[in-house]
Amino acid sequence: MYKLYKVTKVGKINLFDLSSYFQMETKNKTFRINGEEISNIRITNKYLANPIVTAKVLKKYKKLIEYLTELLIDDDDSGDSYREALNQIEKFRLEIKNKYRDFLLKKELEMMSKQLVLLQKEANNRLLELHNSYMEMLSNRRSK
Repeated sequence: MYKLYKVTKVGKINLFDLSSYFQMETKNKTFRINGEEISNIRITNKYLANPIVTAKVLKKYKKLIEYLTELLIDDDDSGDSYREALNQIEKFRLEIKNKYRDFLLKKELEMMSKQLVLLQKEANNRLLELHNSYMEMLSNRRSK
């Protein structure tokens, strides 16, 4: 189920070449298994990794939604907050695609994707409105 390895002063013991695994966060923790201290745990079974990955991703997703909502509510004339919102959405998508896609269910990915698409469209629309109003203002100045 789990594949672990121990790093010693001499080298690595029981190191496996894993193509798809989830690295559990154990930066400051060490687990004791059979009297041995284990600091790196890699979960290769997708069924076992799903609850851990889902909890981690949903926590990041909720923080992102709160941040994006705050950015979109902010009345910014320059459009920087909308660009930042679009950048954060793309960054989150790439992180999910590269790190967690193998361990998440299709239903979870679709749920997150739907709401992110709506927020992305809203940010794009507001950015476009700002751009159009700026262009209108420039054309009015030129005509005077």
